[in-house]
Amino acid sequence: VQLQAFGGGLVQAGGSLTLACEAFGVRSSLFRLTRMGWYRQAPGRQRELVAQIGSDGGRSYASSVEGRFTISRDNAKNTVFLQMDNLNSDDTGVYYCNGAANRQWSWGQGTQVTVSS
Repeated sequence: VQLQAFGGGLVQAGGSLTLACEAFGVRSSLFRLTRMGWYRQAPGRQRELVAQIGSDGGRSYASSVEGRFTISRDNAKNTVFLQMDNLNSDDTGVYYCNGAANRQWSWGQGTQVTVSS
């Protein structure tokens, strides 16, 4: 399985970005049952889970992004999305998607998000 994230870029503080991540090589029937998450790795810090969405569509967020980020999924396309609003410099980092519970695949390269203040 390959996880390909895209949509990152350079944005000013207060701006918005939408990320997408597609899982290649996995059956849709398995993907739809997989709790998926978006992870962030800021410079010099460990990777952290910032948003997750279950197979039932239930969502949860890290406190640092609650109210600003929205995770969603399109099971027909094996894709998860992350809408990021009101970005700040603490949101800078490489963003990855992967399973968020008992199933994970090899990490992809992620997509870089840089927020300028």
